[in-house]
Amino acid sequence: MLIIMFSTMRKFILVTIAALLAAVSAYAGPDGFLKGKVLRIDKETVAEVGSEGSPFDIDLPIPGVSIGGGSKLSLLDVELALKQAAKDDDIAMIYFNYDHFSAPTSACEEIRRYIREFSEAGKPVVAYGHSLGNGSYYMASAADRVFLHPKGSGSLNGLSSTQYFLKDLLDTLGVEVKLIRHGKFKSAGEMYIRNSMSPENRRQYEALLEASWSTLVADMAASRGIEASQLREWIGNLELGPAATWMDKGLIDGLKYKDEMEQYICHLFGTTDPDAVKRVNLKEYVKKVKKGSGKKVAVLYADGEITRDGNEIAGEKFAAQIEKLRKDESVKAVVFRVNSPGGEVVAADIIRREIELLGKEKPVIASYASYAASGGYLISAGCSKIFCDNTTLTGSIGVFGMVPNLGKAASKVLKVNFESVESDPHASAGGLFTGMDEEEEAWYQKEIELIYEDFIGVVAKGRNMTTEQVDDLAQGRVWAGKDAILLGLCDEKGTLLDAIDYAAQQAGLSRYKIVTAPEKKKNGFGSKDKKNKPLVMVQDIVSQPGFRAMAEMPFMTIDPVNPFAL
Repeated sequence: MLIIMFSTMRKFILVTIAALLAAVSAYAGPDGFLKGKVLRIDKETVAEVGSEGSPFDIDLPIPGVSIGGGSKLSLLDVELALKQAAKDDDIAMIYFNYDHFSAPTSACEEIRRYIREFSEAGKPVVAYGHSLGNGSYYMASAADRVFLHPKGSGSLNGLSSTQYFLKDLLDTLGVEVKLIRHGKFKSAGEMYIRNSMSPENRRQYEALLEASWSTLVADMAASRGIEASQLREWIGNLELGPAATWMDKGLIDGLKYKDEMEQYICHLFGTTDPDAVKRVNLKEYVKKVKKGSGKKVAVLYADGEITRDGNEIAGEKFAAQIEKLRKDESVKAVVFRVNSPGGEVVAADIIRREIELLGKEKPVIASYASYAASGGYLISAGCSKIFCDNTTLTGSIGVFGMVPNLGKAASKVLKVNFESVESDPHASAGGLFTGMDEEEEAWYQKEIELIYEDFIGVVAKGRNMTTEQVDDLAQGRVWAGKDAILLGLCDEKGTLLDAIDYAAQQAGLSRYKIVTAPEKKKNGFGSKDKKNKPLVMVQDIVSQPGFRAMAEMPFMTIDPVNPFAL
């Protein structure tokens, strides 16, 4: 505990610093003070695929508004940097400002591990900020010492998911929606046909939230030397709020103003002059990261929704990237990094087939990020090994199609009427203003069933299960990675670097160079990078009905020529 009263400040600081330096004597000089630089983690945004930003990036004086796409560090670069820093004699400690750090939940889980490994190497990690919450404290608790602004506060509330349902509104407007699916847990689209959550969907969400939150709580509690049950009791009783409550529970180590934190860091290096302490921020240090030499291990990113065309995971275009890696003799192994909620059936199968061909010639290891669900799981289920994080969302082995009929609504509300002339009885089946009759709906259902049977067959083959075993785990249910490992849908909890190391071993490489595909993106002036928006808490992923099903209609295909989505 630090800084109680000004008269005793110096005594407390010196006692605490002495204890901290004793623990890291291997990286201290003869005088007992730290030697080297401070690796500063502050104002970084981490994404699966990094972006260089734009020379026109400008933060405007309006919250959340900027010009330009903004630069983002790739998770791979951050993991390599932290791993290198733990062995780098030039790096003495990490200073982590938890107020400004942003990353997806699964990335936080992986980054947190390498911060802990940095500490376990005998180098101190100090965290500071003005407020604490689920995501910020999860990251801050990885530090050896956690400090909070004296007037700061925070809360740990757990995770929640609020869904909305449009059936009553659509009924009022006269909009008819046909949701055709296989999988009682396949909740994408339920918002259009129900006015409340189905029992299966509620059970699914409860399990997802519990699995994810229990992971975060267990890690936070372990870092502070308390029982997870005790921490959950404090959370449930709303016992955390003002800074003093965090101190009383032993969840932080002191209260400091910014200038006092500067003084604290100076003492660690045996100086009173802040300018004498050398610092390097993570963004600068990443540029010095070595990615090895020799034969190549490629990291192939499947980041976004699976579509026929587009800028995310476009079927044939993406398959061409896989074929290129297969024919490149210098690439000896591939890590398939999947961060996708699914997408269009044919595009997914095109990619799955190319991954299958690639796996016949060189090791292909899957590594799951925030989600590898539905089509995202299909394209990677055949990989020889699957790594995931506890908070990864995966599974969702199911199929759905959704066909709305706006004809009655247009007539009722807009007074616009439609009439079709057909060459054949079902020429207008699934049309936006004609809908479907019972016979046409039955035909669509049969198509859905065939796609589902093929889906579970692919999974059964890839995971060495029977189709009956897969069907028991499937039905469209989404699983947290923690549970997916126990069920056999994934093999092992592990980071992106774990997957890379394993792939290299499978290829018999003791020395290798890491390359990535596709190449890093560069955001231009005024670009809008929605896909890599900051996500630091699990509810950012699971709070949207059907896991991003509403906002982005390509995921919920309504084109009658291409009506199915995984």
